[in-house]
Order: sequence, then structure tokens, then C-alpha cells
Amino acid sequence: MAGLTRLTEVRDDSDEAEIIACIRAGSTHMFHDLIRPYERKAYEMALALVKNAEDAEDVAQETFLTALRNLDAFRAEAKFSTWLISIALNEARAKLRRARTVKIDSLDDDAKEAQAVLPDPLWGWREVPSEMLERLEVRQWIEDAVSELPVIYREVFLLREVEELSISETCRILGISVASVKVRLHRARILMQNRLAPQLKWLHPKRRWLPW
Repeated sequence: MAGLTRLTEVRDDSDEAEIIACIRAGSTHMFHDLIRPYERKAYEMALALVKNAEDAEDVAQETFLTALRNLDAFRAEAKFSTWLISIALNEARAKLRRARTVKIDSLDDDAKEAQAVLPDPLWGWREVPSEMLERLEVRQWIEDAVSELPVIYREVFLLREVEELSISETCRILGISVASVKVRLHRARILMQNRLAPQLKWLHPKRRWLPW
């Protein structure tokens, strides 16, 4: 997504596994080599969640400290970057709880969300022409729209649309059902559409952005 970069990054899995093995064997100085590709992106993801630069720095720092303390618990059942995303999300949630700025409500009821009927697919942000995404104001609009999403929708949107994790990975990280992931992502897309459509239409009045 323009303006929001992925925490996941292509790196040879064998190289990463070797670095992790060395750290576990006592070469803790190599930990920075392990996390270097993710430092900036972890901060950006934290910022998208907590919406405060100082808090985002704290979340990113705590994410890496937690990863270092718990590296022996990493079993490579998922990619290291995915494991790191899970830690970052938990640290961001803890920061928000402590600040009492977010209330996670009854939408955590999987049974309720499983009964929801999903309408036809909506317009997606990926349909925005690439030349428009290169404009700084469009990138800022998208970042602002993501930051305004309620936290339960923002989390799903970041994991699925920005990090491009699978539904099963998203379910595992958030601890919710497949139905909940799908419903929350759909609601996030609706909110993003409502927020962005007027601005995008102003830039490109002849394009029919919405399906109505």
C-alpha cells in the first residue's frame, strides 16, 4: 500500500535460520542483524495502530525486546516476520489498553460475526491507478483513512491488506475465526471507501469509484 510498507521482507529463510541459531547459541550481538530489515517497518505498523509517534517508538522497541527475550520460543512454524507481527500487535494493544484510548467491544463475539452476510466484493484500494498513488496527497489520504479505522478493523486491514498475510495467519495472530476476519475486513473496506471516495473522485471525476 502506498505510504504503508510491509513488515514482511524477502530474505533467504536459511540465512535467517542461521542467524537465529547463532543468537540462541549465545551470539546475541547478531540480534540486530536479524531485526534490521524490520526496524523501520515495525515502527510504521505500530504508528498505524497507536497513532502517536512516541508511543509507536515504544511499541517497536518493546516488540524487539520481547522477540529477543522469547527467541527460544520461536519454533519456525511461521515466518519470523509473521511472529514479529504478532508480537508488535500485542504490544500495540497493551499500549492502547494502558492509555485507555480504545475500547474493544462486543464485536469480538465470533458467533455474532459468523452469522453476518457478506455482500458482493467492493471497490478496493488496489484499484487506485498507480500514477495517483504516487501523489503525496493520495498516499497521505490513505494513511489517514487507515489510522481512523476502529482498532478491530484497523488490525485486520493492516494484516490482510498491508502485510498481505493469509486468512489463516490473520486468524492465528488475532485469535478470531475465519468468519470474523472476513466480516471485519469487509467493514474496514467499506469505511475506507466512504472516507476516500470523495477525495479520489475529486482527483479523477470521470472514474466510477463506487458500485452505486
